[in-house]
Amino acid sequence: MTGLWIFLGVFAVVAVVLVLYVIMVYNRLIRAGVEVDNGWAQIDVQLKRRYDLIPNLVETVKGYASHEKETLDAVISARAKAVQVHDASNTGAKEIGQAEGELTQALGRLMAVAEAYPDLKANTNFLSLQEELTSTENKIGFSRQHYNDTVARYEVGRTTFPANIVVGIFNFEKKEYFEVENEAEKAAPQVSFS
Repeated sequence: MTGLWIFLGVFAVVAVVLVLYVIMVYNRLIRAGVEVDNGWAQIDVQLKRRYDLIPNLVETVKGYASHEKETLDAVISARAKAVQVHDASNTGAKEIGQAEGELTQALGRLMAVAEAYPDLKANTNFLSLQEELTSTENKIGFSRQHYNDTVARYEVGRTTFPANIVVGIFNFEKKEYFEVENEAEKAAPQVSFS
């Protein structure tokens, strides 16, 4: 009878340890998922700030370079597409990254056009918008880096053994990195006029 009690005691201790381990892994993955969501929210804030700056920038450039309609239309179109993709409820990081890359290219072309207009480059409103855009682009870059770092930590926690067994039980889903696929799109728009 004593052997049975020892066996049951060991079994109970092992069961408690396993339950505690599952709870610990589950909570760690939940925390990591919340960090990923927070990282995405930071990108979201900066992208919305960027979207709000672009119409003002386009209007300022339009006043000086109205015959550059094709470039201005390209920026407006790229912004509209990026906002639409961004606001779609089922959009992933990959699709948003592609739309943002197109917008970055269009902004780069707009800044190149502005380079040809000395009066525009001296305009205080344009300089202020340029500074805001540069600041926003930097913040977007840092936010993307932070987001991808949190996704990496989440994915390591999700895919390592034995945590991946808990992941299978509770169905923790893979998170997407925020990537820009086209090499030309990876460069931030050149907004320096010095």
